[in-house]
Amino acid sequence: MDFQDDDLAVFAAEGAKALPAPDAAGHVSHDGARIWWASFGEGPAVILLHGGMGHAGNWGWQIEALAGYRAVVIDSRGHGRSSRDDTAYSYQLMASDVTAVMDALEISRAALVGWSDGACTALVLADQTPDRVAGVFFFACNMDPSGTTEIDGSNPLLGRCIGRHRADYAALSATPDGFQPFAEAVQMMQASQPNYGPGDLARIKVPVTVVQAERDEFIRPEHAAYLAATIPDAELVELAGVSHFAPVQRPALFNAAMMRFLARVSPPSA
Repeated sequence: MDFQDDDLAVFAAEGAKALPAPDAAGHVSHDGARIWWASFGEGPAVILLHGGMGHAGNWGWQIEALAGYRAVVIDSRGHGRSSRDDTAYSYQLMASDVTAVMDALEISRAALVGWSDGACTALVLADQTPDRVAGVFFFACNMDPSGTTEIDGSNPLLGRCIGRHRADYAALSATPDGFQPFAEAVQMMQASQPNYGPGDLARIKVPVTVVQAERDEFIRPEHAAYLAATIPDAELVELAGVSHFAPVQRPALFNAAMMRFLARVSPPSA
């Protein structure tokens, strides 16, 4: 049976599946931060961008599925092993961090797989520098404030997720006691960003797959449908039986959708 962790009990206790040993890893200094990255395999580049308050290790279930690709994971600034300065968070800034990593690794063009905040970062990057982006797999995020639902603080999955993020931050960060101000800085960004209107979305010129989980705790399904209808030539994919945490809840389901997207926008090496 395929691995399932619908209630995030395994994720809360152990985190995601451990990343395999990378072929290369390091930091890139950019705009007041040191951005950590790791690279796995060879082939067309795929960059995986994690969600807010998480880290690149949350993609542990996805790397093995990406045989035939060069998979690159990045800790967003201030997350995981990456540092930050006092500059306020923005998706534009984090998109520029991704470009800096691409430049350092001599990756001219990549497909982007984004989860939550990572999806926003990916779409902003596609808007800013479409020539660098083969396509965006946009999972579980909004592109304007109307796309979010009211958060149910009693949902145990949310507490398990935040508990995991807090523990991972303490284990990985150079400022292990700094989770609370870090989380507040991220949430300040999320409260007002991104704020793309229909005209902004109409500028997107790369292939986009908008992916909505059936039970997403944060994103309105009608918002995902709106994005797919407004971004030129975008498609909408729905993942049944999972929530905002699909990559670790049911990896096989998530990976199948991810690989269909990649086969369309950036076929793997033979």
